[in-house]
Amino acid sequence: MNDDLLNQMADQLGANGLPYYLPIHPNLVHLTLGLFIVAISFDIVGALFPLEKRVFKFLAVPATRSNFFDVGWFNIVAAAVITFPTVAAGFYEMLLAQPASDEISDWGLGSLETMLWHGVGGVLLLALIVGMAIWRGFQRYAWRKDRARQVQWSYLLTGLGVFVLMFAHGTLGAHLAGEFGVHISADMLLRAGEDLSTLNVLLPRGL
Repeated sequence: MNDDLLNQMADQLGANGLPYYLPIHPNLVHLTLGLFIVAISFDIVGALFPLEKRVFKFLAVPATRSNFFDVGWFNIVAAAVITFPTVAAGFYEMLLAQPASDEISDWGLGSLETMLWHGVGGVLLLALIVGMAIWRGFQRYAWRKDRARQVQWSYLLTGLGVFVLMFAHGTLGAHLAGEFGVHISADMLLRAGEDLSTLNVLLPRGL
């Protein structure tokens, strides 16, 4: 591939090897994580509310059990919705990636293997989060709508298990960026004190 073609690609894709200024997927990932973690955490607090009621009373916090379950429900729905564009953006940005092929991650995986597992994990997490939202909806509106504790213990334990998968999946994503330089060319140059105009030279490896 000649220099003119590389320069043309750099002009079209921009600083991070993408047709827009900043990668979208990492930002949506953190939104998905935040919404899901808040959803399960508030449901846990709601489930344990009888043990915590005196603490809230002592702190003069006007909390009710249903409020915690409301937060849990709306956040799991939001997490399920936002995970679709999160995964879609991830696959689109992986298609444009040209990671370093001669590097090995801390987990002993090459760049293509890491991208493969990260992609599979993203689809798996999408299915799990959507499934959790549907499960939560049945509990809220059918199975436990007349009960004080709106969520099943099995639902909460499953949510904690999803936390573990999210950690592993997020670590793979961190490897893609931190160890293989996927879509962080501008960041790497700025940290090194370089001028962004040198991106054209680093395009083959720094996308």
